[in-house]
Amino acid sequence: MSTEVQTSVRPGAQAAAPVLKLEQSKPQGYWADAFRRLTRNRMAVLGLIIIFFLILCAIFANQLAPRSYDKQVLTDNNKVPSWLPALFPSVKPVGTEGGYAKLSDTYPFGADSLGRDILSRLIYGTRVSLSVAFVGPLTSLLIGFLMGSIAGFYGGRVDNLIMRFVDLMYAFPSILLVILMMAYFRSSFNQSAPGTLAFALNQIDASFGGLFFIFVALGITSWEQMARLTRGQVLSAREREYVLAARAVGMGNRGILFRHILPNIIGPLIVAETLTIPTYISFEAFLSFIGLGVNPPTPSWGSMISDGAQALRSYPNQAIFPALALALAMFAFNFLGDGLRDALDPRMRGVS
Repeated sequence: MSTEVQTSVRPGAQAAAPVLKLEQSKPQGYWADAFRRLTRNRMAVLGLIIIFFLILCAIFANQLAPRSYDKQVLTDNNKVPSWLPALFPSVKPVGTEGGYAKLSDTYPFGADSLGRDILSRLIYGTRVSLSVAFVGPLTSLLIGFLMGSIAGFYGGRVDNLIMRFVDLMYAFPSILLVILMMAYFRSSFNQSAPGTLAFALNQIDASFGGLFFIFVALGITSWEQMARLTRGQVLSAREREYVLAARAVGMGNRGILFRHILPNIIGPLIVAETLTIPTYISFEAFLSFIGLGVNPPTPSWGSMISDGAQALRSYPNQAIFPALALALAMFAFNFLGDGLRDALDPRMRGVS
């Protein structure tokens, strides 16, 4: 805020009293203020940078990867880079006492048991993890918002029916339900006859490298918490003055819900889904680890960890590098979620 004093004196007249002019800075909007607070959170910015880097790796995987993810050179199987024995003394290079590891700088992170480049498979694996990271929360947000807003806005029997169904879904452990669904999809749909719906869905899943059924399983089992959160937000918002004013001017239920209630509750919903993104990534990695994830040879960090765990003592690089990539992605989304939670908190508005 700046203060400017102006005086005006006419010829032959007594000096007038000073006029005090106040200039106030233009107030920032809610989203602009939230973005300012987000950019001042160093860990959230770091998370954004890592996520942006992973997105670039996923988009330009064909250009960034040194080799194709499915190219096998069997003579190069289990080769390790020359710097690995210095980091892991248990790895004994060929030519030393008890040596077994073949050294080669052709593969920066080494090669797996089939002679495939680990670095290339890590880069291509970002596509799988980021697909789950974005499609899973989006599906949960759409279904959960639809069910929760209907339950909270209309109330009564509709609310009771939807919430009892949500309670029924909560009775099953999510990860167990996902495993059962994936096992059913993979066992039943693979044996379907051509021309049936099951055969068509199996073809779609094959074109996605095995991700389609993962999206379906996560979408069916991940919306319950979002529905409950949306219901609570709508119950609180529908009694506000702006909703009563909209009803008074004759606005319909759809207009009230999407033009007045949704813009005022979308902040907490986005924060909640951002904080659950690491859960979706870990679900996909776990399914791939136990063999119910993407179809081979499509690379996934979970399947790479599973393959590398079988030779962890002899070739630790085959499991450690995909595990580090998985941890880095989960930390990045956690940092971003914490930053969004603080940035979108209305109690923090105007606070640096």
